[in-house]
Order: sequence, then structure tokens, then C-alpha cells
Amino acid sequence: MNKWLCLILGGSAGTVCRYLLAGWVFHRTGSTAFPYGTLAVNLIGCFLISFLTVVLEVKLMLGPAVRLLFMVGFCGAFTTFSALILEFYNLIRDGHTLRAFGYALASFVLGFWFFRAGLWLGDRV
Repeated sequence: MNKWLCLILGGSAGTVCRYLLAGWVFHRTGSTAFPYGTLAVNLIGCFLISFLTVVLEVKLMLGPAVRLLFMVGFCGAFTTFSALILEFYNLIRDGHTLRAFGYALASFVLGFWFFRAGLWLGDRV
């Protein structure tokens, strides 16, 4: 299957599933005080990307098109948090524990800084 088609199909499905799940959780909790929907998406995304890694790549040894469809396309559109956790795990697995925690800290702190910079710039345009 064409790599672009895999990304488009997986990404479309992941986006729709994120929207539906977050909305369902919001309606079940009725809470705006805590982002339960986003938390649910992120946690399920972490489970899915690890499960798919083992089943699709290790056990079934399926090719790169399947990785693009499910892991990059679907999980990437569902939540990028799952990719961060997978990369964090891979660094620890490969013996780079300090680098892994540096990556996590940089992602969170710099991500927040870039978010604030976007707010600042948006106010000035």
C-alpha cells in the first residue's frame, strides 16, 4: 500500500476516534474541571502503541506500511503523547536513562515555553 495512503487512512481514523472518545468521556464525566477526555486518549494511545509494537512488528513481523498505517497514522493522529512515551521507553531500553528523562523534561518544559511563545506572538499579530 502507498505510504501516503497509509498515513491518510490511519490519520483520519485516529482523528475521528480521538474526537469520539474524548467527547464520550466528557459526556460521561460532565466535568470541565479536569481534562478526563484527553487523559483517556493519552492513556489508551500509550497502551495501543505498545500493543501494536509487539503484535504487528515483533510477533507478526509486518512491514513498514503497517507501521505507517497503525502506529504513525492512527496513533499519531489519536495522540502524539503515545509516540513520546514509546521514544522515552526506547531510550531507557537502549540504556540511555538520563537521555530519556532529559527528553521527557525537555518535551514538557520546552513544549510549554513554545506554547507561551505562541500565545505571546498571537497577541501581537
